Amino acid sequence: MPDVFEDIFSHEPLDPTEAARRNVRALRHRFYTCVEVMPGAGGATAAGFAILLDGRPVRTPARRALAAPTAALAEAIAAEWEAQRELIEPAAMPLTRLANTIIDGVALAPEAVAQEIAAYLGSDLVCHRATTPARLVERQAAHWDPIITFAREALGAPFVVHSGVMHTAQPADAIAAARAGIPRQPWRLGAVHAITTLTGSALIALGVASRAIDRDAAWAAAHVDEDWNLELWGRDELALKHRAYRLAEMTAAAKVLEEVG
Repeated sequence: MPDVFEDIFSHEPLDPTEAARRNVRALRHRFYTCVEVMPGAGGATAAGFAILLDGRPVRTPARRALAAPTAALAEAIAAEWEAQRELIEPAAMPLTRLANTIIDGVALAPEAVAQEIAAYLGSDLVCHRATTPARLVERQAAHWDPIITFAREALGAPFVVHSGVMHTAQPADAIAAARAGIPRQPWRLGAVHAITTLTGSALIALGVASRAIDRDAAWAAAHVDEDWNLELWGRDELALKHRAYRLAEMTAAAKVLEEVG
């Protein structure tokens, strides 16, 4: 069997839209028959449950064993490999992509990743409100106020909501309290980072991590303004296709948070 594990995902960009654009170049023929999960099968450095193809451990782009911390998550990753048919499509394997990122990147630099998440707190999406039209203002409040309430009550982070184009600085104690709620466990941290970048909101991501809001509510909250524009100006099929790829990434991150305590 050719050793091509690391080649399949080695050039995949982290952004799912860009990944979709480059997908044609990344395709490889399926070279395996059997997909299975085995505890610690990736070797002495592999924690948890490894994914095997025809008895051989899958490798990340950095040549580490692709292994998940729980059996259920490993089975979900294995299911992506099993679902591939004649060609292996990395853009259709969001859990594998996220796992690669966590194993090769997040686990090695957790504080830097946490800092990237925290950088969103100073200008978080859900704190910036429109002034008009009234229906949009109401819709933003309906989706975003519960997240502000979560931040204040669950995180002890008194974020300030403001309207208009002028930036309003958030209280330092609010940012500090929310930052303290960022998980440090690598898999949860990687999932929160993914949701933060996909939604533009660290507070939405922390809400999903705390199970204060579910994936669907988080996704709807992240797209209030976009959905409003779609209603006004009509559908953009290319934009909707890109959005579907991002939703798959969001679903993968939510799955990690669900399975990894």
